[in-house]
Amino acid sequence: MARERPLRGAYRHFQTITTRWHDNDLYGHVNNVVYYGFFDSAVNTWLIEHAGLDVHRDPVVAYVAGSACDYFAAVAFPQRIEVGIAVERLGNSSVQYALAVFVEGEPEACAAGRFIHVFVDRSSSRPVAIPAKLRSAYECLLPV
Repeated sequence: MARERPLRGAYRHFQTITTRWHDNDLYGHVNNVVYYGFFDSAVNTWLIEHAGLDVHRDPVVAYVAGSACDYFAAVAFPQRIEVGIAVERLGNSSVQYALAVFVEGEPEACAAGRFIHVFVDRSSSRPVAIPAKLRSAYECLLPV
């Protein structure tokens, strides 16, 4: 069952993404699987730019452990979108994000999802505690 259509105020950070020609499907709108790419790009851009994650050298990396998406309205190339990011749950070794796709400047989400990252040791792939620098950054994404 689809969740209620979220509003922009529920999110703490927005990442702008430009849709691409090949994002559209035969029906003339962005294909459902592309939204997961939007979520992944938005979260990883935030981790790099705002939390200081070095995806090539840090000893800890984040693996996706789960994701889901509900769709409310179509998006199509050449629209610019903004992915809203918030943290729903901050655990010891995992974080659950609340994510939403908004057409640039619009108040209601076109799609809303969740994304769970589990932090693991790069060499062993075993879960580890979220590093302090990341945890501190995540606290800025928690609900007010």
